[in-house]
Amino acid sequence: MIELKSPTEVEAMRPAGRFVAEVVSAVRDAAAVGVNLLELDALAHEMIRAAGAESCYIDYHPSFGARPFGHVLCTSVNDAVLHGLPHDYRLRDGDLLSLDFAAAVEGWVADSAVSVVVGQAREEDLRLIRTTEIALEAGIAAAVVGNKIGDISAAIGAVAREHGYGVNLQFGGHGVGRTMHGEPHIPNDGRAGRGLRLRPGLVVAIEPWLMAGTDELRTDPDGWTLRSADGSRGAHSEHTVAVTEDGPLVLTARADG
Repeated sequence: MIELKSPTEVEAMRPAGRFVAEVVSAVRDAAAVGVNLLELDALAHEMIRAAGAESCYIDYHPSFGARPFGHVLCTSVNDAVLHGLPHDYRLRDGDLLSLDFAAAVEGWVADSAVSVVVGQAREEDLRLIRTTEIALEAGIAAAVVGNKIGDISAAIGAVAREHGYGVNLQFGGHGVGRTMHGEPHIPNDGRAGRGLRLRPGLVVAIEPWLMAGTDELRTDPDGWTLRSADGSRGAHSEHTVAVTEDGPLVLTARADG
């Protein structure tokens, strides 16, 4: 069911958005050559405890997950593109790391993701990351009253195609509110003018993710980590956005961009 938030409820979601933005920034800044993925997860966990927040991931067990996630942060490295399960791995020079984090503050959820290169970056990795960021900006710009879900999807897909990337439609954006994943689903490609009409109070996570080669996925033996089928690298950008009469409101905007 699609839920529209009142202006008061949108305001009540701001603390969750700020907290998620702070954690994503802190974990991104802590990512360096030699840092273990489990250390990054522990940092996010400690910030959750200190803030009195609640993880959306640790007990999360959807139909596509082999078991409860068991951690508070998704850490996807190189050809791992989504739902990367933190494990005993120390980051290496040139690794492309995607971080995805969601948490609840006072019962309201926010969700955000960012990708970075650790150490010396390859130009093709920076281009891939930047494309997801441009696609996210385009999707957010389309999240205005009177548009439709398809306008967001089409904006994201157009950026991906312009830069030469295919789009996987299995996973995409989604509604956010009292729970992490709700209606509507927002594919990362689609036809403008189709789908649900956007109304004030709709809050969604918009999340373009792209792979440098294939648009097909495979699942790791851990039952969670999704990798590109051809071993090509992936990147992921995401913000929680409220549709308002005054335009899109990015609840997870980071102070440092």
